[in-house]
Amino acid sequence: MFISDETSLDAGFRAAQAGLAGLTGGGLLASASARAYGDGITGRDRLAQVHFRELAACGDSARLALRWEAAGPDGGSFPVLDADLTLTPAGKHSTTLTLTGAYRPPPGPAGAGLDQAIVRQVARTTIRAFLRSITEAIGHPAGAGTGAAGPDPAPRPPVPGTP
Repeated sequence: MFISDETSLDAGFRAAQAGLAGLTGGGLLASASARAYGDGITGRDRLAQVHFRELAACGDSARLALRWEAAGPDGGSFPVLDADLTLTPAGKHSTTLTLTGAYRPPPGPAGAGLDQAIVRQVARTTIRAFLRSITEAIGHPAGAGTGAAGPDPAPRPPVPGTP
């Protein structure tokens, strides 16, 4: 099943690119993945592994390939997500973040027995939660509600008139 969703970031393209790169290096992208997966699934399954490649910039876009592999309650495989996160400029101080990918059910009888409408709804919920986490982390890079501490991956200049 193919899935796609997008959101707007209140950051220029270069700042958003630096923010997303910082998330991959600090482990926050894996944390956001696990949190989003937990929001979309009922607790019977768990995100077992998150893989991603280095952020690749090409002209007016930057792309990050990722893979989520989940384990079911019996330790067997559950749907896998292969997706690309793409950043594109949407103005001087705005960037569009798009996730486009494919969920694949487990092979064999386990995958054949899944209700596709339920899988589609779970996929949408999961992807929206994931994009929301990334948006928050890029907008508030010091942890973005993750409870994680770490360096600010996209330093921002101070706002005039603030302490």
